[in-house]
Amino acid sequence: MHGQAAADAFVRWSVLCTIRGNKLNSARAIMKTVLSAPRRAVRGRGEGAEARIVRSIGEAIADRRLPPGTKLAEESLAEVFGVSRERVRKVLLLLAQRRVVTLIPNRGAFVAKPTAREAREVFEARRVIERAVVEALERTPRPLPDETSAKLRAHLAREEEADRAGDRMALIRLSGQFHQLLADFAGNATLAGILADLIDRSSLAIAAFERRSSHSCSATEHRRFVEALESGPPGAAMRLMMEHLDEVERQLDLDVRSDGAVDLKSVFADRT
Repeated sequence: MHGQAAADAFVRWSVLCTIRGNKLNSARAIMKTVLSAPRRAVRGRGEGAEARIVRSIGEAIADRRLPPGTKLAEESLAEVFGVSRERVRKVLLLLAQRRVVTLIPNRGAFVAKPTAREAREVFEARRVIERAVVEALERTPRPLPDETSAKLRAHLAREEEADRAGDRMALIRLSGQFHQLLADFAGNATLAGILADLIDRSSLAIAAFERRSSHSCSATEHRRFVEALESGPPGAAMRLMMEHLDEVERQLDLDVRSDGAVDLKSVFADRT
């Protein structure tokens, strides 16, 4: 407990670190990049503002607008999202606890830059959690409820449309959402919450280590999984999901690292 308390205290102290001088100007430029997603600006001061900012940053990580190592300046985030710096500190603390952000004393907050070992551990954890998700789904009576099947099919259609259009960023984002959708349908909020964090962390691992020629999460593989879940023999959906996660991990080149040089404000420009 003492070690955890010390770690928590370190995290809180680190979050309070501010970025000054030229570093602040550079961080502001990065922040603009982070926030330029095809979604509305988040400018709320209400109860859900932190959750919306967390989601926006998570989406920017998932679709590669925020690569590993990107600096997250407290003042710039406050300006971009139209909230107080105190609220930004809470967001950074939460993201640090989820291991999506790294906090460094006297330097500030950065998008986490996973090691090769951490990348392997994340995918190992995903296999455990998604196995439980698929087991829960396989216990669902067949045929699947019409609403569930319709939502899965609609999501697959969006993935395939993004794939045909060559919209890499949209495809990456939709791929993560597909796995989260399955967890939501499984009806276990704890599993869904754990998987949400693991999806964010695996997005960082993929951004850091994916080979340029690879395609990470495949829309075709997702469709095969849904077909197996709906009408395949026992165990088919589980086999396909485990093979799918294995393939995503195999596409990682663990000798490659990202440099993290990104303009944050241009990422989130349309939110302002």
